[in-house]
Amino acid sequence: MKRYHQKLDEAKTLSDVFELVKEGVRKVLHTGRAGLTLGLADLGGDARTWVGAFYPLGSNTIVMNRMPLKWITKMNPPLFTAYAFHVLLHEYIHALGYIEEAHTRKLVYWISRELFGEEHVVTQMSRDISAFIPNVAYSTEEAVQDNLEGVALEMVPDFDRSSVTYIM
Repeated sequence: MKRYHQKLDEAKTLSDVFELVKEGVRKVLHTGRAGLTLGLADLGGDARTWVGAFYPLGSNTIVMNRMPLKWITKMNPPLFTAYAFHVLLHEYIHALGYIEEAHTRKLVYWISRELFGEEHVVTQMSRDISAFIPNVAYSTEEAVQDNLEGVALEMVPDFDRSSVTYIM
């Protein structure tokens, strides 16, 4: 069986990364959730901070900010899948019902360490993402939702594909 760092290296899309997130959470926490969607949006930010993503409580959609994805793709492409894994894992933990931010961060670190080991970039990001991407900030749901009015979501196709068990 391939190790998680090898699987992450082979991931080509956000959907590929998310399948690995779900697999890892099942392995470590023995739980999961089906039926999630991913929307990409221009959530903005400023020179000092931006929000990487958020999960609106009670929904089935994770919303990722395009700005950091574009920045990473341009400035440090090898970091893309590690960043995507970290952010999607964080929001997936929220989608599983872990609402309190400090507890979610601890779970993300623990899961990352269990899957990748202490020295892998995913685990290091979960310990201190600002060491890699200085402008990423954790934000409250209220602060994000205040800026959402009129924001268009681009839905990522084929997301959460392992949850689809029927033929269309």
